[in-house]
Amino acid sequence: MQNKYISYSSSNRPGLLQKAGAVVATVAVVGVALMFSAVLLAGLLVVVVFGGTYLWWKTREVRKVMKAQMREFQARSATVEREAFKGETFEGEVIEGEVIRVEKSRDK
Repeated sequence: MQNKYISYSSSNRPGLLQKAGAVVATVAVVGVALMFSAVLLAGLLVVVVFGGTYLWWKTREVRKVMKAQMREFQARSATVEREAFKGETFEGEVIEGEVIRVEKSRDK
């Protein structure tokens, strides 16, 4: 296998004008890419905003029903809780969430 090396002769080497042209072309390509990415990002943002607004609008009735059910559930659970502990009093200490009830002897 033979290795070949490319060597530039003095006539084939890129000159200052070619280097400057390459830099300008690179900057132009990067600028166009940034412009397209900004337009794409703005378009995506518009789609997300309109899509979110559409979903919010379409689900408003479901949210109303869910809020009404939650209020009804909270009212029922508060009533059940009041009825469950009606007339019952707890005496003693509460230590780390446990109740220690001290029973008073009835012979006194």
